[in-house]
Amino acid sequence: MNTIMPFVKAFLIGGLICCVGQALIMNTKLTNARILVIFVVSGVFLTALGLYKPLVDFAGAGATVPLTGFGYSLAMGAIEAVNKYGLIGAFVGGVTRTAAGITAAVVFGLLNALLFKPHAKS
Repeated sequence: MNTIMPFVKAFLIGGLICCVGQALIMNTKLTNARILVIFVVSGVFLTALGLYKPLVDFAGAGATVPLTGFGYSLAMGAIEAVNKYGLIGAFVGGVTRTAAGITAAVVFGLLNALLFKPHAKS
């Protein structure tokens, strides 16, 4: 039973975060891009307030995989780098900590564009 509970927690918390996103899509006139930005900024804001770390400790990947988790990683990277390098760390820490995710997004976006014919919605 102890091996299943982390998966259940991750599924429930990740699912709740995704439900919030879906509710915003369905019930507001916000564009998808604005909703994505809201999620990243809310992850940074909740991390700054010390509220997101307990959620990450509880749910693991259920809290770090959604976009709020990207904001959490940006904030934690900046905080760690400020403690290590001073003020300049605020500018480089977040990008350093999230470099793998950013690289993956760029590479897979490029592969997607090469394999399929991207076009604007009509």
